Amino acid sequence: MALASTAGTTVVSLLVTDSWTTARDAMVALWKRVHPQRSGFVADELGEARAALLTALRSGDATVQKDLVGEWQGKVRRLLATDPDASEELRRLLREDLLPALPPAQTKTINLHAHASGTSQVNQAGGNLHVHNRGRGYQ
Repeated sequence: MALASTAGTTVVSLLVTDSWTTARDAMVALWKRVHPQRSGFVADELGEARAALLTALRSGDATVQKDLVGEWQGKVRRLLATDPDASEELRRLLREDLLPALPPAQTKTINLHAHASGTSQVNQAGGNLHVHNRGRGYQ
């Protein structure tokens, strides 16, 4: 689920910024909607995740961030499975609170334009792109 993936990645990215409380407050609000009794635990878990991530980054350990991203993607995915209607609230939180709080280096706008005619082929990507045309007559 792309929404849970984006949310988990964004929340963990915000944990090491001055806007980390924005991430915490947004996630607590989302959990209050679905599992009000767990919202306090979510705030505590994010505080612990922030502390662990800051320690790991100071020591050069990048695996902690990767692990936390996976963990929060899973938590959000399970939350949305419990209450699919929370998806709209999460989209709003991402659009209005979380994504705008990311530092400029972590956001990018990509505009791609192409025109193909005849037997032309156009491949575009906003990141890595691997094209394999074996067996289609390309040299």
